[in-house]
Amino acid sequence: MQSDMRIRALGIDPGSARIGVAMSDDIGFMAHPLLTLKTAKESPAEIAAIAEEKGSQVIVIGLPRNMNGSYGPAAEKSREFAALIAPLTTAHVILWDERLTTAMATKQLHLAGRNSKEQRKVIDQAAAVQILQDWLDANPVL
Repeated sequence: MQSDMRIRALGIDPGSARIGVAMSDDIGFMAHPLLTLKTAKESPAEIAAIAEEKGSQVIVIGLPRNMNGSYGPAAEKSREFAALIAPLTTAHVILWDERLTTAMATKQLHLAGRNSKEQRKVIDQAAAVQILQDWLDANPVL
């Protein structure tokens, strides 16, 4: 990797039914939606395979926190999910605070003209984009 290039990263919004996946652009500046996976036992292996295929050095997984900063059951599920992915990939697995990401994603989709029915199809990807973009913005020089 050249020193003047940023790393490629995947953003993951883990959910109980679906997993949103986002990808950074070639220069690691902007996050873009990639796909939505159905939550299953195979999901960690699928994400590791996507990271390998896309050349991602980092996988950023959303870590739900309560507004007061505490962690609940959803955060424990994210930690467990990250622990399942980590041994399957050479990418660095990072947990990232995802407070309000779904609300922000919903607002962005609404501003883009998507109604509630249309949002359901892409909300998980949009939340993954928000998680990854927040991480990219917080780490401007990698």
